[in-house]
Amino acid sequence: MQKIKRRLPTKDQNYNVWALLDLTRHAVMRVRRKEFDKYNISVTQATVLLIIDALGDKATPAEISQWLFREHNSVSEILSRMTKQGLIRKVNDLGRRNLVRVVLTKKGREAYYRSAKEEAVRNIISCLSEEERQQLASCLYALWGRALEELGIYEQ
Repeated sequence: MQKIKRRLPTKDQNYNVWALLDLTRHAVMRVRRKEFDKYNISVTQATVLLIIDALGDKATPAEISQWLFREHNSVSEILSRMTKQGLIRKVNDLGRRNLVRVVLTKKGREAYYRSAKEEAVRNIISCLSEEERQQLASCLYALWGRALEELGIYEQ
């Protein structure tokens, strides 16, 4: 693979920041894909496992769709594949018969915990000091919040 220059050529600093954010995300995702191949799960599936774990008993296909910024039908396909792999189960909500909850299976929980312990992201982020990590997180939350406002889905 050819070496890549570390500076973007455009003069528009806002565009450079956006492009750098996008390029960084893609590079880190590529590193993560290599890790997840060991567990036969995709980066998207690992993200779904994280979302289900975080939402607990509030995990529904609709809620997962919102977090992933994906259409309901594409999330349904992802969840169907994950069900076939034995990573999740869909259960009917006892209080509302038309509502389906998504829960991790033992295999799904194990895949989630193993994937969360992988070192690549820690190795990449470790080039930042604690203060830089906190600043980056603060900046990313601000950008995420503004993007959600632009989409009209910001919740305070």
